[in-house]
Amino acid sequence: MAFSLNRIMLIGNLGRDVETRFSGDTLSISSFSLATTYSYKGKDGNWVNETTWHNITAYNLSDFMKEQLKKGKKVYVEGRLKKGEYTDKEGVKRYTAEVISERIISLEGSGESSGNSDISSEGSTQDGSISPVDSGEDLPF
Repeated sequence: MAFSLNRIMLIGNLGRDVETRFSGDTLSISSFSLATTYSYKGKDGNWVNETTWHNITAYNLSDFMKEQLKKGKKVYVEGRLKKGEYTDKEGVKRYTAEVISERIISLEGSGESSGNSDISSEGSTQDGSISPVDSGEDLPF
C-alpha cells in the first residue's frame, strides 16, 4: 500500500459564529468559515493582502467549544481536506472543498481566562501553551 498524507493546518479568524445541526440522535455537525491572509510585496513595493476563505466542518464539538467559536476569534484548525461535487438547479456541475477538523485551538482567551482551549477529535480540553527551550548553545543564525 502506498503512503499518502492529507493534512491541513490553518490559523485565521472566524467569519461567522459556529452553526450546528444534528444527524440522527447522537451526531452533531458544526460548521463555520475561517479567513486566512497571505501577505506579500507587490510590484510597486506596497504590501498586498490576499484573503482566502475556508469552510470548516467539525463533528461532535463540545458545548464549551461552540461557545468559544464566535465571529472574529482567532483559532488554529488542523484536519484533512475533503473535496466534493454536485449539480446545481441549472444543471451546472459545482465543486466544493472543506476542511474536516480534527483539532481546534482557540488562540484568544475568553473573558477573564487567558489560557488556550485545545479541543482534539476525542473532545479533551487541555492547556495549549508551549514553553521555550534554552539549550545554552549559540544558534548559527
